[in-house]
Order: sequence, then C-alpha cells, then structure tokens
Amino acid sequence: MKSVPLKSYLRTQSRRGEVKKLRATGRVPAVIYGRQIQPQNLELNSKEFADLLNHSASENLLVDLSVENDPRAKRLALVQEIQHHPLDGKVVHVDFHEVAEDEILTVMVPIETTGEPNGVKNGGGTLEHVLHKLKVRSTAKNLPEQIIIDVTSLEIGKAIHIGEIPVVAGVQIMGDPHIAVVSVAAPRTEEIAVAADAAAPAAGDVEMTKEKKDEAGAAPAAKGDAKAAAGDKKAEAKPEAKAEKKK
Repeated sequence: MKSVPLKSYLRTQSRRGEVKKLRATGRVPAVIYGRQIQPQNLELNSKEFADLLNHSASENLLVDLSVENDPRAKRLALVQEIQHHPLDGKVVHVDFHEVAEDEILTVMVPIETTGEPNGVKNGGGTLEHVLHKLKVRSTAKNLPEQIIIDVTSLEIGKAIHIGEIPVVAGVQIMGDPHIAVVSVAAPRTEEIAVAADAAAPAAGDVEMTKEKKDEAGAAPAAKGDAKAAAGDKKAEAKPEAKAEKKK
C-alpha cells in the first residue's frame, strides 16, 4: 500500500463540550498510538481528510503523518478506525496506529468484485457476497487497500472460496480456505416454483378429503330420516289412543 501525506495538529481539547466546539470549527479530533509510543491527541482539517477518503479505494489508508510543532517530522501510520456520524455520515473521529515499514500487521480488508458472472448474465442468477471483508496479514508497505476478485467465470450454484483467491507475494489471507466468499444463486422464480411443487397436495390426499366430506355430509341426512320416521310412528299411534279413550 502506498502511503499518502497528511497534516495534523496537536490537540489540547479532550472534554466532550470542547471536542464538540472543535468540530464546529472544521476540525476532526484524532488520536495516534503504537507499541512504542504513548497515545497522543491530534486534530485534522475535516475537508482535507474528507478529500483524502474520497480519492481512496477504501478506508484502509497508510499515511505519512506530519504533526505541526512536534519534534518528530513524520510518522508512518495506518488508519485504524474512522467513526462517522449516524445521520449525515461525516467523520467525527479518527484513530491512527503508528507502524514501522517492516512491521507485520493483521488488518480487515474490504472485498470488491470485477466482471459480470456468466450465471448472472446468461442464467438470470444473483451474485451474492457471503463475506465483505477478509483478514489479511502482511507488512505495512505490502498491505492491500482492497481485495479484488474476478467473478466473470462464476456459474449458477458455484462459489469462490478463500483458498481460491490469488494473492501477491508477502500477503497472507487468513481464514478457512473452504469458506465461500462470493457465489451465484439460482433465479428467484425457480426457487418459488420448487417451493410451490413441494407444497402442492398429492392426488390421493385430494380424494381422501373429498371422501371424508361426503361422509360428513351424509350424516345430517341420516339424522333427518330418523326424525321423520319417529314422527310417522307417533302420528300412527295417536288415532288408536283417541279411540280407546272414546270407548
């Protein structure tokens, strides 16, 4: 990774209210730390840092950090973390990690894809990002800003795994080599059709349901017939009872 120049200034404000006022003046609070130095509060020009981010492939930046009015001229530092405002996305704080050129670092690097998969172009599939970042181990100078994967040859149902990603000398990609990074899923319409076929009832189930319905429908009719028969028998018995009473 190529380092880029960045100017910073010593910061004395550390309280919440003071830092808020600092941001209102167009400055961004920052801090730099490392294994051999004590943490030091800094501030950056917010516009300069925003322009630097806009011209970078990712937020993984290696900077030649100069601190105004500091005895040390420049410091090689990696942007460790950038905090953004949850509403407008503006940078509200930056953490720098001072490093040496030959120091071995382990950093999460974003993944980018290039090309259009054959399974998407010709089969109507969907490219899915299983992972968005990978853990990479290398020296500061060899550290990539991002990992670019060519997905042109991917067909439906196929994936590219960690162990299949080509890397440059001096860079090691950490993680299980069998884990998928990107894949091409089948078209959504096919998935819906398969699910519909699985949910459709069998022909035997339809006949059984119909048969039970017929049996259930016959029950009230039988009950009505029994009631009618009982009424007829009662009607026949009434004249005889009256005749006996008359005698």
